[in-house]
Order: sequence, then C-alpha cells, then structure tokens
Amino acid sequence: MIDAAIINDIRVSSRLMVRELGFMNTTLAATDYSPSAVHTLVEIDAHGALTAAQLVQILGLEKSSVSRMVSKLIAAGELQETPSAQDGRVKQLQLTEQGRESVARINQYGAMRVVEALEQLNPSQQQSVARGLAAYAHALEACRNGARVSEASPFEIVTGYHPGMIGRISEMHGSYYAKHYDFGHFFEGKVASGLAEFCTRLDRPCNQIWLVKHHGRIVGSVAIDGEDLGNNEAHLRWFILDDDCRGSGMGRRLLSEVMDFCDRQRFAATQLWTFSGLDAARRLYESFGFTLAREWQGDQWGREMLEQQFMREGR
Repeated sequence: MIDAAIINDIRVSSRLMVRELGFMNTTLAATDYSPSAVHTLVEIDAHGALTAAQLVQILGLEKSSVSRMVSKLIAAGELQETPSAQDGRVKQLQLTEQGRESVARINQYGAMRVVEALEQLNPSQQQSVARGLAAYAHALEACRNGARVSEASPFEIVTGYHPGMIGRISEMHGSYYAKHYDFGHFFEGKVASGLAEFCTRLDRPCNQIWLVKHHGRIVGSVAIDGEDLGNNEAHLRWFILDDDCRGSGMGRRLLSEVMDFCDRQRFAATQLWTFSGLDAARRLYESFGFTLAREWQGDQWGREMLEQQFMREGR
C-alpha cells in the first residue's frame, strides 16, 4: 500500500503546478492558443512532422478535438499539410515559418519559467526534480497506455559524468562497429580519446552528456559538444544504444532531450557526422529535423566509407 500522505502530497503539488504553469487559463505560454494547441505545436516541432492520428496518440485527445484544433492552426498560418513521402494519401503536419517562430517564443518562455524556478534550488535538488518529474510523467503515461511502468520504461536517463562511462561507451562503440562494420582498434581508440577530452569540459553549460542506464548498467549514450565546432554550433556525438534497449523507444527519448537542450542553449545549428548505411539512425535523425548536408568518400572511421554530415537548424 502507498502511504496516504505521499498520495496527498503529490496531489497538492500537482494542483499547485497546474495553477503556476498557467493551465487554468484559456491560453498558455504567453500565446493566444489553448494548452492543447501549444502542445501540438511543440510536439510537431520536436518530431519534424506528425499525422493527425499520431497527435491523437501523443496528446491523448479525441480525434474530433484534434481535427478541429489542427484546422484552426492551419487557418492561423501555424501549420501546413504535406503528402507523406511513403503514402501520398496520408497528410503530414509541419510547422510553417510562422509556426517555427511561434514555437521559438514558446520554448523561450518555457525555458525562462524553468530557469526561474530552478534558481530557487541547489544543484542536488535540481537533479532530483528532473529525475522525479520524468519518472512520474512516464508512470502517468504508462497508466494511460495500460502498461506497468516497469514494463513500459525499465530504463533511466541520467546526465553528466558517471564513473566508468568512458570505458563503457568506448566498449559499446568498439563492439557494435567491429561486429557490423569491421572497425578495429583505430575507431575504438578514437572514441575513447575524444570522449576523455570532452569530459574535461563537461562543467561548461554548453556541453552535456546523457546516459541510459538499465539496472545501473550504461546501455546508451549521446552527447552535445557546444565548443569544438565554433560559430555557436553544436556537435552531436557518441549516440549509441546497446542491444538491451534497441526497439525500446529510448533512442527517441534521448534525442528529444538532446534537441530540447540545444534549443534552450540557442545554438545556431546542430551538426552530426556519420556514414551511409545506418538507415534506422538516419530516419530517427530526420524525424527531429536533421537533413543531409553533404556526403563524400573518406576514412575518418579507420577505413574508406561514404561519410555523411547532417544538420539541424537552430530553433
């Protein structure tokens, strides 16, 4: 049995958050739009494009409600419909230029509110809030989907340096790329040395690393290096998932947090380097707004390959 005092504390805190975040108002986030419309714009921005059916699942709203809201946002010039590349009968919803400007203002306002609140807390409390809110939110989502949270999300995402992570991330890269692409010690050593150097700069606010843990073991990673490219551009590095969490949705969760971080930092663009053939990863990158900037034959990975550079413009 869960302690009644805990239940009451969470309910009281939830009501307070709803009021303080503005959900009692008819509009949200310093816009003229309803909370559901604001969430629609933010989710489409995060995913690059969504169908109305996908919005129904994400927002947990009735199909008719989503249809009316989408129609209003299209009429207001925030959204546009485009045929799906896979099926011309399916319409995808994307932000217009006006919509991207609206989302930028929403994100700026939302980040400001978070910063103002977190400045009242010490670093340990800030981490506790971030982890606690994430865990509770995923538990609520699991209830809506009819699953147990332990089944829906047996993983946790943590940030910052954790002992052993340099070796573990290097091991994951070395093992996976040796098995599938015949990479050798050159590649694994490059990962380890680059990551070790990056860790000396993790105290700077423009740099961050995210780790996926499963029962305390690191099974995924991704990092944003806000310094090595210059020109206020971010470098997405060391994105990998172990076999333990492939197909779990953790890749999307990781990139969602990474893109939110990049938007808060107001980077002019985010760049990543990869090579041809990683089709699943490419589809994931493209769903977050990355586009192929250029490709060429190169050997930076230790052998000749068709290398690729992807870019996402700042929001």
